[in-house]
Amino acid sequence: MGVFKKGKNWWIDFYHQGKRFRRKVGPSKKVAEMALADVQVRIAKKEFLGIREPKRILFKDFALEYLEYSKANKAKSSYLRDRTILNTHLVPSWGDADLSKINAKLLEEYKARRLGKVKPSTFNREFNTIKNFFRKAVEWGYLGDNPTALVKGIKTGKPPIRFLRSEEIQRLLQACDASGHHQFCGIVVMALNTGMRKGEILRLRWTDIDFGLGQIRVVSGADGNTKNYESRVIHVRGNLERLLKRHPRRLDSPYVFPGESGGMFTKTNYHFRRAVKRAGIEHVRFHDLRHTFASHLVMNGVDLRTVQELLGHRDMRMTLKYSHLAPDHIKKAMEVLDAPVGDVWAKILDGHYLDTKPPEQENQDAADQA
Repeated sequence: MGVFKKGKNWWIDFYHQGKRFRRKVGPSKKVAEMALADVQVRIAKKEFLGIREPKRILFKDFALEYLEYSKANKAKSSYLRDRTILNTHLVPSWGDADLSKINAKLLEEYKARRLGKVKPSTFNREFNTIKNFFRKAVEWGYLGDNPTALVKGIKTGKPPIRFLRSEEIQRLLQACDASGHHQFCGIVVMALNTGMRKGEILRLRWTDIDFGLGQIRVVSGADGNTKNYESRVIHVRGNLERLLKRHPRRLDSPYVFPGESGGMFTKTNYHFRRAVKRAGIEHVRFHDLRHTFASHLVMNGVDLRTVQELLGHRDMRMTLKYSHLAPDHIKKAMEVLDAPVGDVWAKILDGHYLDTKPPEQENQDAADQA
């Protein structure tokens, strides 16, 4: 037993029931020594230390437990992603192994294998699921430590935001109209005018729209949840209000944009790919319509806090990625800074030009030498 320092903190090191334990105490060596003495007394008295041996379970059995949790607590799309990652990639490799035997080395080997087949961004999304998987194993008492804490994701540069310019929006809407698919056209118009996510639009019901108040309520429901499980209100005005009032309703469906059977609309991505191809627009996804909505708001002077509320971002950092699209505000800020500093710097340069001569003097010297 003993105390040792790691970084700025002191740790205690001791054995209990044949197993070694290390616990971080804090920046005080004296407190660490007191904590170790307390542990020694409790071990001598055979008192409970708050340390339990993890419960043993096979990887594949815990995967089943985790998927039950995922299905009950996550959006359907997130659950399906978890199921695919676990059943397709992880259970075939480690299914019959004891969960506690999956260590950082095995995770690094998995990372190397996957990076040989997928992009770093794809691996990072998978790794987020894996980290949560092992985090739950620790919380539920199956593991003492999370092995993913020793494994890092892959650093990737974030691609620039893709949004449609005004003329691209017009070409897209013309292509949608030419398709003759009115439900899909309405979905695209809704995305461009509200910034709603695709799932939020497809789940939208007529009962979520209040024309009297001019509002759309974006809420979670039996057929899906909002991304942050938080409701928000979108105000309906102008062209969007006129479109919704004229949009035909199906008496056998609660959805604003139903599919052919009356259920939720499907094949949105298929129709979108055909529309953008017809419009001659490249490198754009349906989700970029949400970026388009936010980008045009910012470029027209709407403050970022308002944009955050309209998009339903929980974290302002998500909204700040649009800040570079407000050039007028940045230009004005730089002009404020430039006024006093620029004058002072000009006087300094006029005074002694460091080791050079003023341009007019250099021109005169050149003329004299000629």
